[in-house]
Amino acid sequence: MPTPIKMPQLGETIAEGTIGRWLKQVGEIVAFDEPLVEIITDKVNAEVPSPVAGVVSAILVKEGETVEVGAEIAIIDETDGDKQATEVRPAKEQAEPATPVAQMAPVSPLVKRLAREHNVDPAQVIGTGAGGRVTKEDLLAYVEHRKGQASIQPASTASAGQVVEMPISPVHRAMAERMAISASTIPHAWLLMEVDASNLTRWRAERLAAFQREHGFELTYLPFVAKAVVEALGEHPIANSRWASEKILQSRSVNLSIAVATDKGLLVPVVHSADGLSVEGLALAIRSVVQKARAGVLKLEDTQGGTFTLNNTGALGSIASQPIINYPQAAILNMEAIVKRAVVVEGDAIAIRPMMNLCLSFDHRVMDGQQAAGFLRAVKEKIESWGPGSPIN
Repeated sequence: MPTPIKMPQLGETIAEGTIGRWLKQVGEIVAFDEPLVEIITDKVNAEVPSPVAGVVSAILVKEGETVEVGAEIAIIDETDGDKQATEVRPAKEQAEPATPVAQMAPVSPLVKRLAREHNVDPAQVIGTGAGGRVTKEDLLAYVEHRKGQASIQPASTASAGQVVEMPISPVHRAMAERMAISASTIPHAWLLMEVDASNLTRWRAERLAAFQREHGFELTYLPFVAKAVVEALGEHPIANSRWASEKILQSRSVNLSIAVATDKGLLVPVVHSADGLSVEGLALAIRSVVQKARAGVLKLEDTQGGTFTLNNTGALGSIASQPIINYPQAAILNMEAIVKRAVVVEGDAIAIRPMMNLCLSFDHRVMDGQQAAGFLRAVKEKIESWGPGSPIN
């Protein structure tokens, strides 16, 4: 019996999704709850399981295409899986020719289009997909390799003023659309405050070796700042809110979104109930979601429900920046690099101190300057007051 598979709604505010990659091809058997397709939205890159068992009889939406929630994307024939296994699999085994991998594997429409755009013969590309299929990543990697070879040729062979078109991945497109919505609908305002990180650096140094021995990874500054943020949000809950037309929705718990740069683009997984975690607990939870994001294995629940975003731009060497709010949240905080510099201290003396800037963007519909400054000052004061001897667990 043919069963249409529809684009699922992967979140309350998500209206469309992009087909990132089909994990099953036409003619292949799929079991109930077996991963069928990778779908990309502005919030998540998720593998969606098949709601039925059978054989994929049609793929209606190509890789890279975006359709609305509820649109039919494939058809599965709910036939006897055991019968199909005996009829289909032996035939595939007998039909394997001794030809190059890229030639015997099917090439998706997206890969064909990219191949035409970049003047690439797919048969020359080594496929890493299922059954040796040439994936989009394989083809783009080949194109980049070819560009690298061309760049080492004599300058006389290069064409001056040539423009190179860079294909946009679904993740990149989703991020761009999300940022455009935020920038165009939220009236952004921002504040910057300096933080004396002297106590923070000593506190981290005191705990560094023991934490490394116990957990096997380095204790960074991020969980310390995260702890200050979640405590300050408890004292200033207006920053843990979002605008909803005629009302403001204030969250009772802090679900901390963490901005993560990955090879596929910017992802923002969520540490749920972060206000119930210690510095050590935050370090473990943040590492977990960051690793999932970079490995491309985030689940839907790992990206939903964020109420406030923390971004460690300091890890990139930045000392001051204005972040774009993670829509529909009301605020986002950038923690910048800790830099030693000369500052004026008590008694008008000059001292060398490790200083860090905190940059807060906020929705001016939700908060005014006084409220935003009160929250940011609370974060600053907590970071400056904690120090050696303070617990992390």
